[in-house]
Amino acid sequence: MRRREFRPGAMSGGSLRLRGADRPAVRSRAAGSGRKLRSRLLIAGAVTLVAAVAWVGVQLLRPVPSMTLTASVTTVRALPGVAPRPDWPGRAEAAIGLPVTGLLGARGGSRPVPIASLAKIMTGYVVLRDRPLPAAGPAPVIAVAAADAAAYARDQRQGQSVVRVAAGEKLTERQGLEAMLIPSGNNVASLLARWDAGSEAAFAAKMNTRARQFGLRGTRYADASGADPATVSTAAGQFRLTVAALQIPAFRQIVALPQVTLPVAGVAYNVNAGLGHDGITGVKTGSSSQAGGCLAFAAIRTVAGSQVTIVGVVLGVPATAAQPRELGGVISAAENLLGSVGGDLEHAQIVRPGAVLGSVSSAWAAGPAAVAATGVSVTAWPGTPVTITVRPRPLGHAISQGQPVAQATVTIGGDVRHITLVAGRAVPAPSVRWRLTRL
Repeated sequence: MRRREFRPGAMSGGSLRLRGADRPAVRSRAAGSGRKLRSRLLIAGAVTLVAAVAWVGVQLLRPVPSMTLTASVTTVRALPGVAPRPDWPGRAEAAIGLPVTGLLGARGGSRPVPIASLAKIMTGYVVLRDRPLPAAGPAPVIAVAAADAAAYARDQRQGQSVVRVAAGEKLTERQGLEAMLIPSGNNVASLLARWDAGSEAAFAAKMNTRARQFGLRGTRYADASGADPATVSTAAGQFRLTVAALQIPAFRQIVALPQVTLPVAGVAYNVNAGLGHDGITGVKTGSSSQAGGCLAFAAIRTVAGSQVTIVGVVLGVPATAAQPRELGGVISAAENLLGSVGGDLEHAQIVRPGAVLGSVSSAWAAGPAAVAATGVSVTAWPGTPVTITVRPRPLGHAISQGQPVAQATVTIGGDVRHITLVAGRAVPAPSVRWRLTRL
């Protein structure tokens, strides 16, 4: 029997050979794990880079909000001080105010009443708009026909206010207007109407068209002179018309004349006995049994070194025992009305240059103030309503100092002014850093 020997070394060597054979596999597995880790890291880095690039792109391309403007002014309800209390003439209709700011007040509502010769204000306005007087050179000439001379005689017999004319007489347009507005010739008003429009009816249609354009509700012209009691208006309507007529230099100059010299009639005096009293510079009287005494007046006041015109209208003053003539009564009533408010006018600074009326704001920087480029001042009565509104202009992402940023509208009574608001300082466009870090 063969004896086998136990060899520990042989077994041990075999065992060592097996472990040596396993080493490449271990190294292979380790290398694979390293490659996977590096791959994951590379992918993660790439994803992070892409995300960062995308974030930058999104932030840079993301819209930037425009600057906005917020107004810092509030409505001013009225000019400071105590509003005057007009001395209204009894039950007569009346209105008084300023050409710039409009009516201070009106009495008598909107009921149209006969206005007598105040109709000649519209007649003069239409003639001067249709045929403006030349600044230089010969004026248009009106030939007086036999029919015009006959109309003069007829109107005189009827007791109307007339100015003598004769067939063959030559009147310039200015002389015709003077004869109508100063001694208040009804016959000359009709003559001017026919000269301008061909007939008095056609001319009355023009007058009514102008009245509609002015928005004179309740106003209707049946003739050029106002002798027809169907020619009616309101005190507020005649105030608006008088203001418009006084804007024409020739009209304003004529109604202020105390007297004129005409080719046939000779010297004719202004029937407005109030002319020259208390600063009164016109405008037109009227009277009849149906209309009573009527007067549209203008008066000058000096406030803070500047002249201001007050315009007023009184309609329907009846004759009384104390004032048997309607004209005397209406002139007295107008002077009382003027005296009750004429000394109360004040000059007020509504907006000073450089006043802050708003502020510009943005998401990236503190905005500048919006300041008035110019000021607004007015001469008016205390209590006159005032409003200020601000309308922003479109704003971008940067503004320079002095750049217009808004428009302010200042309304004082009926007067509307516009002023520009500018940036008090510059604001640059948003920086790249702000655009990248904004939320």
